[in-house]
Amino acid sequence: MKKNGLYVLDKNSYEIIYGPEERRDIEELVDIVGPIQSRDVVKKNPDILKDVEVIFSGWGGPKIDSDFLAAAPNLEMVFYGAGSVKGIVTEEFWEQGKRITSAYAANGIPVAEFTLSQILFSLKRGWHFAFSIKNQKTYPATIEGVLGSYGSTVGIISLGMIGRYVCNLLKPYDLKLIAYDPYADQTIAKELGVELCGLEEIFRRADVVSLHTPWLPETEGMITGRHFESMKQYATFINTARGAVVREEEMVRVLEKRTDIQAVLDVTWPEPPEPNSPLYTLSNAVLTPHIAGSVGKECNRMGRYMVDELKRYLKDEELHWEITREKSSILA
Repeated sequence: MKKNGLYVLDKNSYEIIYGPEERRDIEELVDIVGPIQSRDVVKKNPDILKDVEVIFSGWGGPKIDSDFLAAAPNLEMVFYGAGSVKGIVTEEFWEQGKRITSAYAANGIPVAEFTLSQILFSLKRGWHFAFSIKNQKTYPATIEGVLGSYGSTVGIISLGMIGRYVCNLLKPYDLKLIAYDPYADQTIAKELGVELCGLEEIFRRADVVSLHTPWLPETEGMITGRHFESMKQYATFINTARGAVVREEEMVRVLEKRTDIQAVLDVTWPEPPEPNSPLYTLSNAVLTPHIAGSVGKECNRMGRYMVDELKRYLKDEELHWEITREKSSILA
């Protein structure tokens, strides 16, 4: 007998995460008991949840608190087709022994791909020359500060899921990889082909520093102005993690003085920056609107991960991406 399921998330998120093929596969395995529900509709009409055993969610998903759980007494499993689950799980969720799996690993793939592109581009000082030519309307008389990838040093901050993806993508290139992660050991380092270093050493030695640290209370403001001051000439800092991990005002002050270094920021804090932020006008700061993660067709990958997890769940197999209470405490 099939389990009863329901989609609970924003309509737009539903359409981009759960494409036609993902919906077809889910509906072959689960009885969907109603049309897609937004979290606001569910809050106003909780009766729709009374027979639901599995929920498919994503961006705009519901806060699964005591009221939600009381309305969904048969709920067993939540398939969250996005990244961090911290916006929907609560203490009541964990205390009642409910389970959740997330597509955070799928969302990490495009972040790593974006990071790879920016590392290689930065080693050519691509953004510097693109901005310079556009503003000065001429090519530079000399090409200064270009290292290229051969023999250059890339520093990875945090060897979580995305940091590891990035290290593996960089393996075919003739680069030296160094990394900072207080939880990583030499076994992980050897597997990834990286040298473990302290955080200060990463900034001193690397030609490109790429940040992948989750935003946690203990990591907020972890990257300071002092780190940027110590960077090598013509070095680049890339942030696809979270803006709050960086002390942004201190970073800006260094960028204003050190016009040779570059910051490529897919995330800021606040996001977007305030209207009068110097980040909009600094010649050595690149802003992109949080596009490193899944966008467009990449979102369907997250839905596909949830289909695969559903198949494992129904066969009582170990889930690949389940988030436990303990794991949630160290994830973004």
